[in-house]
Amino acid sequence: MTWAVLGAGSWGTALALVLARNGHHVQLWEHDSEQATRLQQERENRLYLPGIELPATVAVSADLDQALADAQSILLAVPSHAFRSALEKLRPRVKPTQPLLWATKGLDAASGGFLHHVALELLPQAGAFAVLSGPSFAAEVARGMPTAVVIASKNTDFATATAQAFHSESFRVYTSQDVIGVELGGSVKNVLAIATGISDGLGFGANARAALITRGLAEMVRLGVALKADPQTLMGLSGVGDLILTCTDDQSRNRRFGLALGRGHDPAQAQCEINTVEGVRTAAELFSLGQRTGVETPICEQVYRILQGQLSAGEAMGALMRRSQKAEFDS
Repeated sequence: MTWAVLGAGSWGTALALVLARNGHHVQLWEHDSEQATRLQQERENRLYLPGIELPATVAVSADLDQALADAQSILLAVPSHAFRSALEKLRPRVKPTQPLLWATKGLDAASGGFLHHVALELLPQAGAFAVLSGPSFAAEVARGMPTAVVIASKNTDFATATAQAFHSESFRVYTSQDVIGVELGGSVKNVLAIATGISDGLGFGANARAALITRGLAEMVRLGVALKADPQTLMGLSGVGDLILTCTDDQSRNRRFGLALGRGHDPAQAQCEINTVEGVRTAAELFSLGQRTGVETPICEQVYRILQGQLSAGEAMGALMRRSQKAEFDS
């Protein structure tokens, strides 16, 4: 098959490598023409994945029409804040025979809703939709290190065919029909990673980290139940799997951002140094989602209040510990 992979950052490049190593042809689109030229000439993404060669079956271009021309499927790998604008570019170009897969984690910046709602709104003509998510650092995927992810779609044939396109000895792919659950897990985990980073930055130790991950998972499941997601999905790769990865390893930008906040660094400066920190925007979107659904999300809420400048990191952690005693599981 020929795939158009839109977004030549670390994640888009890593997934392009997976497809190329599986024998597919890839048209990798980079919006910056100078960066696209460097990638095509150097055959290496030195900005994000230095030292990893692009196979000959990966062509790089800044021309979106060229990237889409022969593509049988489209993979979108852009930050959540750019997801809607990317679909607006695709809207007049996508053919009914071209299904869309995205590997973006987060919520829609404009509406605070799920990304599949944006896809249905802007690309009703697309053949099918699916989302790829799970515990996966781009650098490890690019190096061919063992990874397992999930692809969710209401179209089971598309989910199966797409999973087969990516599946290999080092990249294991499962399928699901629970699009909401998979998208929710990939969104909430970024905010919780900021929380655990803050705790570790404050020096609160392993006990506190474990508590935040566990109670954060409870928040994720409560939200999922309210939004008609399958709780089992949130106990899988795209839920607890991605949560553990992002909260415990410093390859996570969200965790590193939290560490900086816990150590007293300026949030704006920390975000600038780390680059894209999905959880910053998602914290506000999840706060609104919790308000709309009436679901308690105390950890996510405290992260939101820290980012709004309403509380210091220490005050927020203290507020969590002072919450009233209760049963661990509601009856």
